[in-house]
Amino acid sequence: LSELEALMERMKRLQEDKEDEEASQEEMATRFEKEKKESLLVISGGICAFPMQFSFDDEIMSTDVSRYVEDPGFGYKDFARRGEDHLPTFRAQDYTWENHGFSLVNRLYSDIGHLLDEKFRMVYNLTYNTMATHEDVDTTTLRRALFNYVHCMYGIRYDDYDYGEVNQLLERSLKVYIKTVTCYPERTTKRMYDSYWRQFKHSEKVHVNLLLMEARMQAELLYALRAITRHLT
Repeated sequence: LSELEALMERMKRLQEDKEDEEASQEEMATRFEKEKKESLLVISGGICAFPMQFSFDDEIMSTDVSRYVEDPGFGYKDFARRGEDHLPTFRAQDYTWENHGFSLVNRLYSDIGHLLDEKFRMVYNLTYNTMATHEDVDTTTLRRALFNYVHCMYGIRYDDYDYGEVNQLLERSLKVYIKTVTCYPERTTKRMYDSYWRQFKHSEKVHVNLLLMEARMQAELLYALRAITRHLT
């Protein structure tokens, strides 16, 4: 099978498995913890702790970002140290964008919540119902896996989501790309972009970037707004 056909086959199999039997809450929690720990091993810039068939090291170039930012040392850090047994988890059910963050940010800055919510929904729901040359494809499962994997990297868990889907749908090269774009965008190279979903159209891969950026923004807002809520109460 080609990369595309294999991905579509996994999507179909996941849908069939979900209809036949749903995983228990305990199983889903275990799968989240596994995915969360493995995300710490994914190193941006093409180096990865997983065995891989390629490396992007030769294309990584030192980028002088100081001309664009006031504090070039400010950047992403993993939410937990590697090797820790109990990694912190932000349970989305305890503080969601829809039920908590949206109303608070609207109260702090009138109407901004509506604008942000529209932006999140538009990017998340955007689809041509295609996958490369295939038409009439429901890409919901794949879009959800991309969005939730970014939140997983930030320690955010959705109790009603089976993180086994992430491991089934997102291959290792794509996970490296996701972490690089989301956490260290200045390290992204064209070779990394070209290395995953080779049969997909550029518009579809650009949509992946949009999903990653909106997922990161929502994750950051959830942490910030939860902290503000705790301060106010």
